[in-house]
Amino acid sequence: MTSPDAAQSSSRSADDSWQLFAAFAAVFLVAYLVRRRSNPLHSIPTIGPSAPILSWIGAFRYVYDTEGMLREGYKKFYGTIFKISMLDGWLLVFTGPKLIDELRRSPDDELSSMEGSTQVLQLRHTLGPGIDDQFHVAVVRDKLTRNLAAVFPDVLDEVQAAFREYVPAEENQWTAVTVWPVVQKIIARASNRVIVGLPKCRDPEYLDVAIKFTNDVFVSSFVINLFPDFLKPLIAKAVPMVAKNKQILTPMVVPMLQERQRLMDEHGESWDDKSRDMLQWLLEEARAKGTASDNVVEKVLLVNFGAIHTSSGAFTHALYNLAAYTQYMEPLREEVESVVAEEGWSKASIGKMRKLDSFLKESMRLADGSLLNIFRKAMKDVTLSDGTRIPKGTLVAAAAITAHSDDTRYPDPAVFDPFRFARMREGGGLEEATRHQLVNTSVDFITFGGGKHACPGRFFAANELKTMMAHLVLNYDVKFAEEGKRPTNVRFGPADLPSHNAQVLFRKRRRGASPVV
Repeated sequence: MTSPDAAQSSSRSADDSWQLFAAFAAVFLVAYLVRRRSNPLHSIPTIGPSAPILSWIGAFRYVYDTEGMLREGYKKFYGTIFKISMLDGWLLVFTGPKLIDELRRSPDDELSSMEGSTQVLQLRHTLGPGIDDQFHVAVVRDKLTRNLAAVFPDVLDEVQAAFREYVPAEENQWTAVTVWPVVQKIIARASNRVIVGLPKCRDPEYLDVAIKFTNDVFVSSFVINLFPDFLKPLIAKAVPMVAKNKQILTPMVVPMLQERQRLMDEHGESWDDKSRDMLQWLLEEARAKGTASDNVVEKVLLVNFGAIHTSSGAFTHALYNLAAYTQYMEPLREEVESVVAEEGWSKASIGKMRKLDSFLKESMRLADGSLLNIFRKAMKDVTLSDGTRIPKGTLVAAAAITAHSDDTRYPDPAVFDPFRFARMREGGGLEEATRHQLVNTSVDFITFGGGKHACPGRFFAANELKTMMAHLVLNYDVKFAEEGKRPTNVRFGPADLPSHNAQVLFRKRRRGASPVV
């Protein structure tokens, strides 16, 4: 039987334990609150709850209603920065021309473009540490851009051949075409005519890997980004699609590399029939750097990713607009026919098709594949010009959807006005004409990013897209079965993609109606 003294002692011990626990809890709570309030992120306004655990409500909303959150932030905090909770951390969103310009001009040792893109696409977890060697960017920026005029005939030839194969329309009847997969194939072929050349650019197995890689990067990154950092390596192993694509592509590309290495060893820097494509330029750069051929294969995949994803989305959006607003077909045809009749087909003549350029840019303004752009990652604690402090490791971006619909920059921003930018180029001299071209970046058109890290392949992409659209308007009529009704975009997280299932009706233009290319 327990004595009264023992019972009292036990009770006092329990009380002491609870008091000690309460003291520790109070100290922990105070330390947490002090740390939270001293964190610079605490002072940045939030769209959705910001408290621990409750912030996950905002994170789930970010998955299905990113546009709503961005527009709410734009309305409440225009010209400043607000934050949005993601499942794996906070995202700071820049709004207004001044801050977007500051973001795009930020130095890499403060806000890094490469680290921002790598985190968003989780490339280190899917492709490995080789991603840190970005030598393909310089090859695209320098070699490819300087050779745009030289490779134009190849691109045009591949566009013509691909349309003939994938869009078998006839003159006397309408043919339904599921656009998204067809556009991806045409883009993949036209791009790879310049990436790996003939005949590999027409190899169905190779094209399938290139397209699958592009799609799998987004699926894998979306899944990996659902989890906290410490789980990301494990999740990456559970979604190995990207690595498998590399394994499949390697035996296709390595023999080509070996043959070209043999020719370089035998002939030096120049010989008859030397290939003029990205594979050759990447190989030359890799040899100069002492980089293994395995890394060249990886770069071939990355160049494909850049070429196929953005351009497929942009062209499909534009085609949907053309099929929905068929009244703009004739003005485009008249311009293309006039330029081609006078100058033929070349990079220079494509550059004179201002309405075509404007049509594509306006389509991208309203839907460019992502509601956010200019992703950067803070490499150290950063203080902006307005005093906002950004902690090291924070992901930041600009709100493209609101920058592109700012009514102080664009009259009637919600209206699809296909020749908006063509009118802007009139009567203002060379500088004004250049400023509103598709390839030009600015604080109110950030589809291609901005600053020194603006998309290096945008000049090739613009020429490719304009060549495809010019070919299409001269050779086909298009419309939707339900005339004038454009399919709804696909939205998940910041992605803003065209419908993958929508069909467009194609009819081959009657022979004699115009010169067919």
